[in-house]
Amino acid sequence: MKDRTRARGIALQALYELDITNHPVGTVLQERTADAELEEDLLQFFRSIVLGVLPIRTELDRFISDHAPEWPLDQVAVIDRNIIRIALWEFAVAEDAPLKVAINEAVELAKTYGSDSAPRFVNGVLGALADRQQEIKQSLSEIHSGAEESSS
Repeated sequence: MKDRTRARGIALQALYELDITNHPVGTVLQERTADAELEEDLLQFFRSIVLGVLPIRTELDRFISDHAPEWPLDQVAVIDRNIIRIALWEFAVAEDAPLKVAINEAVELAKTYGSDSAPRFVNGVLGALADRQQEIKQSLSEIHSGAEESSS
């Protein structure tokens, strides 16, 4: 498994844990970091995913809901939801992975961590979201800018 793919997998595990428990973010990050055995740049990548996705989960989930209407969000597996959140964050917020790379990485995570149908589901939702990439970027940028302004 490629190093960045492994870092995404560890971020997925952390986000999954944060979704299903009340563990503090700092504790989850510290424990995952201790177990990860990743080089510093990959640890930073892992942290950036987790800390990038967490504060905008609601907005990411809104986009997911809009593009998987046959699956109410509370019926989407927690793993699948977090895989899609990571990819969406990567191509709409972080912009450090090209769209196709983010989708391919998400499908690989779904193959590793999801059910048999997860790769197809993740690919389908992300394919629909990709068609609205610019709109999503703009919307998330406005949310991010508004959050920065209200905190200053």
